[in-house]
Amino acid sequence: MRRTLINFIDDISMWGRGWGFYLEKKLRRFGFRFETQKSMVVDVLMARRGTYQRPFLHVSLLVLVIAGFVGAPMLANAYPGGLPGSLDTFTPPSAVVTSLDLTEYGIATQISEKPRDQVITHTVKEGETFSSIAKTYNVSIDTIKWANDLKRDSLSIGQELKIPPVSGIVHKVREGETVYSVAKRYKTDAQKIVNFPFNDFSDLDTFALNVGQTLIVPDGVPPAAPSIIVPLPPVFAGGTGQFLWPAGGMITQYPVWYHNALDIANPSAPGIASADRGMVTVVEYLRYGYGFHVIVDHGGGLSTLYAHLSEIYVKPGDEVARGQIIGRMGSTGRSTGTHLHFEVRRGGITVDPRSFLK
Repeated sequence: MRRTLINFIDDISMWGRGWGFYLEKKLRRFGFRFETQKSMVVDVLMARRGTYQRPFLHVSLLVLVIAGFVGAPMLANAYPGGLPGSLDTFTPPSAVVTSLDLTEYGIATQISEKPRDQVITHTVKEGETFSSIAKTYNVSIDTIKWANDLKRDSLSIGQELKIPPVSGIVHKVREGETVYSVAKRYKTDAQKIVNFPFNDFSDLDTFALNVGQTLIVPDGVPPAAPSIIVPLPPVFAGGTGQFLWPAGGMITQYPVWYHNALDIANPSAPGIASADRGMVTVVEYLRYGYGFHVIVDHGGGLSTLYAHLSEIYVKPGDEVARGQIIGRMGSTGRSTGTHLHFEVRRGGITVDPRSFLK
């Protein structure tokens, strides 16, 4: 009995293999014929392209009509009482709820603030002052005065004011100027000019400027004016300390709407420490943007980014400890000098890193 079963299984296996060989042979023959004749079919279709447009449209319309006839009984069954005869007397199901308290669901409308990339003109209205206008556009009072060459503190109704997109200077580039010379002239850091996303450069490697272009100089001041003092918010002194400082040095730029990160400069190019333990998820070596950079995932939706590095000592998938050196400070990518661009991200969105640092 067992022998008979084994022979039967062998016969079935051979039968299956035979059919497999047969089908394979047929498919190969069909494929060969198709390859030899498809060029002829393509030529015919190309030669008569456009002539099938009208029949295609007619057939499509016919299909829609047939679908309508077929679908009508289904609609009738779905609405036994018939469809409403007048839209005036028809109340959709979504309109049955007469009131909805959105606060119960924690729903609130958030108005997004669109970043400004250029100077705009503001017409002074009754009751407005330099202080109120500066608060409206989130720039300093001195910025408005410098942009309009004003010395007095009074305004007149109907007066037009030029409002730069950020606190600082609007500069028209002259021959021979560079981001470094412009930054020195206006007592700011060249990296701030590069960080402003709407400043254009004729060469992204050297940050060369075009004569006559308008350049936004964040935190810049006229040569005769005192430098802008950027105060630290109270949260800076009361940060949670969840993250370590990744490097020592001088902070050359604090978080702003277009650069929600800390720039830490140090000409000695020290090692960069991981702000907390986690896993390396991104290591990229770019000539633009962030340059050589690393992203470490710390769990709980939090991650940190370390950019413009000169050397990287880790790879994706590495587990790193709190304070472990993962690279070296540099000036790769969109950078004008040796510094670290440090970001904290929550759910993939950059947040102010100062609240996580002591």
